[in-house]
Amino acid sequence: MEKFALLARVEAKPGKEQQLLDFLKSALPLAEAEPDTIRWYALQIGPSTFGIFDTFETEDGRKAHLAGEIAKALMANAADLLAKDPVIEQVTLLAIK
Repeated sequence: MEKFALLARVEAKPGKEQQLLDFLKSALPLAEAEPDTIRWYALQIGPSTFGIFDTFETEDGRKAHLAGEIAKALMANAADLLAKDPVIEQVTLLAIK
């Protein structure tokens, strides 16, 4: 059962909303290639605010994801796409349906 999760919020620079949306959608194959990432969601919270929520069975899986290709790609594009640094929270899941 998934017990560990990450919740990341990212804010697009003005005029970069569509590019950030497209970037997040394009990251799906990278998430699918991570065997320890159980669930991965890219979401839009507001007009320029986006997020990623992902779940893991182990802390090692979460750590691997944080050091993985999605994080690397996001940070490589951060200066161009993001208005500020991502806010990444480590979450403990209490109940899942």
